[in-house]
Amino acid sequence: GCNFISKKLIQKMLKLKTSFLKICSVCLLICFVLSFSISTNKIVVSANFESDVNHKSSVLVEYNTGKVLVDNNSNEKLPIASVTKLMTILLTLEEIESGNLKTSDKIFVSENASGMGGSQIFLDANVEYSIGELLKSVIVCSANDSSVALAEHISGSEQNFVILMNEKAKELNLNNTNYSNCTGLPTSDGYSSAYDQAIVLKQVLKFDLYHEYSSIWMEDFSHPSGRTTQMTNTNKLSRFYEGCIGGKTGSTNQAKYCLAVGAEKNNSKYIAVVLGAENSKERFRLASELLNYGFSNFETKTIFSNNELSDKSIIIQNSDKVVNLKTERDYSIVAEKNKEVNYSVVYHLPNKIKQVKENEVVGTAEIIIDGVVVDTINILSCNTYVEPTIWDNFKKIITT
Repeated sequence: GCNFISKKLIQKMLKLKTSFLKICSVCLLICFVLSFSISTNKIVVSANFESDVNHKSSVLVEYNTGKVLVDNNSNEKLPIASVTKLMTILLTLEEIESGNLKTSDKIFVSENASGMGGSQIFLDANVEYSIGELLKSVIVCSANDSSVALAEHISGSEQNFVILMNEKAKELNLNNTNYSNCTGLPTSDGYSSAYDQAIVLKQVLKFDLYHEYSSIWMEDFSHPSGRTTQMTNTNKLSRFYEGCIGGKTGSTNQAKYCLAVGAEKNNSKYIAVVLGAENSKERFRLASELLNYGFSNFETKTIFSNNELSDKSIIIQNSDKVVNLKTERDYSIVAEKNKEVNYSVVYHLPNKIKQVKENEVVGTAEIIIDGVVVDTINILSCNTYVEPTIWDNFKKIITT
């Protein structure tokens, strides 16, 4: 009887041991997987691009074509902090370009503007500052007070200026953007996306005045009272990344650390946007990784630039003259390095024409890639030719 009991007991103990070992094995496997995922923390945002930077959204866009090369939730609606000021900067630059404002114009700063919190240049209230100096402080050191001062001058109030910001957003097809102020200070209804901010930065980068200001690393801001405030560029890549052509930083507790930045090397230009990084250093690192990936793996090939088409022209009917031609706009393609792109151009042009005006549309050029028409570009005349009248022909006969 004792032998039988001991056998039963041994069998139960063996079963318990087996179950215990299985549980331990599963636990060890789970721990291994978790430890691996925590230690690597790899975020794959493209088939050929990886980063260990923890963030919410990012994108790499080729400047000329707008082609997205790396995409990590780039259309997700997120708070963007002071990257919001890219739109404030853009609208101010457009006002200057249109002649509505001059950089030398002096404007009074309201108590509302001078009292803005967050990053600021510490403007004095009810004192005049120049448009150029205010805009410079927004671009270089992300001054909230200067942003509101410019908004109030352009539109009468920040609220009215926000209406302009959202109208411009619609014009640029920013489908995942809603502006609620001109600074990016936290609100419940202000948001944008990484891709949308790449579009805004592209528009800003078209202005020479922006490049003049954004290239400043450190400079003193002089107040009318005689005191000075030192400005330091918040975009560290403007100094520490070769080829950087500008950008905008932003950070709040809600948005975490954000950055939109552009760079140009060897006739290639890219824009990288990072939203929701854990700290400032990480946003700059990821943006640099994205830009490096673009420059290392892709190249931009120009098919058309806005100049004369030397190998195309149209004959003027009953004349020995020809009309020289040009494309309405530039056209480039972005492709992987050392990889041939199968493209062709099909022209639709008349052989002869009676008369034409300069910049008149006379035909089109179809861009075909891998057998698919990807774009159609208008072809314009470079000169004017009016068909001679009978009187013109008579005068020609008399004078010859």
